[in-house]
Amino acid sequence: MGKLAGRGLPSRLGAAKSRLPRSQPAQRDAVRDRDEPWRKYYKNARWQRTVRAIRKRDQWTCQQTGVLLTGKHPAPNSPVVDHIIPARDLWLRGEIDRFYDHSNLQLVSKAWHDRHKQSMEKSQ
Repeated sequence: MGKLAGRGLPSRLGAAKSRLPRSQPAQRDAVRDRDEPWRKYYKNARWQRTVRAIRKRDQWTCQQTGVLLTGKHPAPNSPVVDHIIPARDLWLRGEIDRFYDHSNLQLVSKAWHDRHKQSMEKSQ
């Protein structure tokens, strides 16, 4: 304990209070899930098993750049399982059964996914 402990003074090293209300991130996620219903498929055990299988199949290597994916999120070299045909498009076509299809999935780096893949999807 510090020198001020027990003297009725608060610790100077206490945790900083968040500037955002706690309910805000939960509300944001609820709105996003409502507006983008395919997102619920990312939150189940089947998706987690699929992710593990794709990482093993692709040997932890980015299928677009060849970089070894050893980082932990949010590092640029962290692994991301990417839908070749975007999940949004599968949902709109009514082909949501292809969400878990291994032939529509690839392992890529977070850097590639966030820059190149997102720009390709936005331009469509």
